[in-house]
Amino acid sequence: MATQSFDWKSRQEVVTLSEEKVTQDPTLEEEQVAEDADQAEATEMNWEQEAAHWKAQAEDHQNRMLRAMADMDNLRRRVRKEQEDLAKYASLKIVEELLPVLDNFERALAADKESMTVESLLEGVNMVYRQMVQVFDKEGLAAIEAQGKPFDPHIHQAVMQTQNPEFESGVVVAELQKGYMFKDRVVRPAMVQVNE
Repeated sequence: MATQSFDWKSRQEVVTLSEEKVTQDPTLEEEQVAEDADQAEATEMNWEQEAAHWKAQAEDHQNRMLRAMADMDNLRRRVRKEQEDLAKYASLKIVEELLPVLDNFERALAADKESMTVESLLEGVNMVYRQMVQVFDKEGLAAIEAQGKPFDPHIHQAVMQTQNPEFESGVVVAELQKGYMFKDRVVRPAMVQVNE
């Protein structure tokens, strides 16, 4: 087994050189400590500045978020108010359009009853009826066609059945009460008599 020889002399020189480096100059050591302290203080100031920067950004973001939340609350309130107003005044347009019809009824009632004939009364009622139908047509209300049409349970309500050889089976023979559609929705189905 080979033994390694350890050179104590060279080891001693290395230790001596290290000690010389450490104990060379005490002012150099103080300067190094002061420099390290300055550097640590500068680093601490950088950290404080960075922390202040991030804190300011966080506060800015929080303020923006609070403003956005307030804007959202205001928008919700405004939309709710508009919806309430819309529901409250939804029928205003049709009421305005029916006012002339009401005026004509009032004129007819105020007319001189002694000079009124049956023909003039019927003519006045007919005029008011046409005026009312125009208002409803304009708004999208339409009568459901029933007479002579195949029975459709979506728009017709069968209240009677009959046997009529002039009509095919399942066809509406008579309309007992008009039905109406408002745009694409059934307001009231037509009451009909259907052929068996």
